Amino acid sequence: MEEISKDPLGHIIYGRVCDDLVSGRLRPNQKITIRGLANVLGTSSTPVRDAVQRLLQDNALEQRSVRDVRVPVLTKQQYLEIASVRVELEGLAAATAAGSAQGKDVTRLKRIIARNEEAIATERWPLAAEMNQKFHFALAEIANMPILRDVLSRLWLRMGPLIAGYYGTAQEDMVQHHHAIVTACRSRDPEAARAAMQADIEGAREGITDYLKALAKI
Repeated sequence: MEEISKDPLGHIIYGRVCDDLVSGRLRPNQKITIRGLANVLGTSSTPVRDAVQRLLQDNALEQRSVRDVRVPVLTKQQYLEIASVRVELEGLAAATAAGSAQGKDVTRLKRIIARNEEAIATERWPLAAEMNQKFHFALAEIANMPILRDVLSRLWLRMGPLIAGYYGTAQEDMVQHHHAIVTACRSRDPEAARAAMQADIEGAREGITDYLKALAKI
């Protein structure tokens, strides 16, 4: 019975850390300790250790030494590859969502943007980054593409911390393309939604590349 109970707990902890990575609550180069996670989650070290091992296998965490597990800092090449994949897949999600969005879906997207803008205005960067992630994932959900949603979750395991870390340093308007996507959803214009999403991802490339250079010096 003990072994049966460990697996679900380890799965829950794995999911919790995945959520923290995807939403950007964990940042690039942040150190992760088994004991620290166990204390925060109120559990023993064993299921936490199992969850961390899974995340290491996913390349969502990296082990630099026996006692040093961290959120990875992507190389420029890794970032650019992931960004190129996101341009295609998230462009598809936006286009499909625009083709089927209902009034309630448009309202949902507008609410996420409003919370994002409020967080930016008050410099609550973790919340702003989380709302950014929710907007991107909401499009795959509105598009009713659960497989694509799962694929994006895997990509954002590695991108979430980077985007969140960059968010507070960004010079450009981080939600202008989100507004354009909502307009495209309201008017049922898939190609406009695709173009706006692709512009959203591509527009951040230079800034994120510079952010990666700064992280490499730490």
